[in-house]
Amino acid sequence: MSVSVCLLFPDLLGTYGDSGNATILVQRLRWRGIAAELTVIHSGDVVPASCDLYVVGGGEDQPQALAADELGATSSSSPLARAVDSGAVVFAVCAGLQILGKEFAGPDGESRAGVGLLDCATSPGRRRAVGELAVEPALGLGLSRTLSGYENHAGVTTVGPGAEPLGLVVAGVGNSSDSGVDGARAGRVLGTYMHGPALARNPDLADLLLGWVVGPLEPLDDTDAEELRRRRLSAAGGVPASGVAGILPRTWRRILQRR
Repeated sequence: MSVSVCLLFPDLLGTYGDSGNATILVQRLRWRGIAAELTVIHSGDVVPASCDLYVVGGGEDQPQALAADELGATSSSSPLARAVDSGAVVFAVCAGLQILGKEFAGPDGESRAGVGLLDCATSPGRRRAVGELAVEPALGLGLSRTLSGYENHAGVTTVGPGAEPLGLVVAGVGNSSDSGVDGARAGRVLGTYMHGPALARNPDLADLLLGWVVGPLEPLDDTDAEELRRRRLSAAGGVPASGVAGILPRTWRRILQRR
């Protein structure tokens, strides 16, 4: 078996090093003896609908709008949507998360159509969120460690009933200062505001995505990645690296009741 990982538009959505997420995914497969191929799609290239896992990064407003056009945001059936219908996994960060939603704010501040793979919408915020972001993953994901990333965005994202947040924010802003959550997920499509790259900081999250493609995975020695994650969580204000699972069920119920 060979797993095909597709990195979408690093020339447009590669401002914050998110292309490294694709490298992490490929390398973690190869370390386990699983064949993996990385396909890089630049603006103007044909987006394949046959890959197993797609990675979309972050970028500024104008490149974001161009990337949405490239993905066929105004089309009823984009290649990425067809891939998801066939079982593909999609991981998106920041601007990538926004354009996978139903709508987002364009460079002029006006609402633009997104690809519609996630039931969420993004509008301009009053203040820019910049700094360390720590997230307690949703209970249903089976992740036990606090997620670590770095956010830099001015968007306010609202998650609709057709999706769920990636997790609860314990440091930083995430989707908005009012929501208390970060990201959105539906099926095998998952988005977050965590740069870092996120999958370098959070190998458990990388393996979650890979597991959706290939099934159960043998563990790897992630000592170095774990040390990086702990250091960044410390920079976020001393967030426990092992999480705060004891309060999560009650907190999740309160968050979900508000939606």
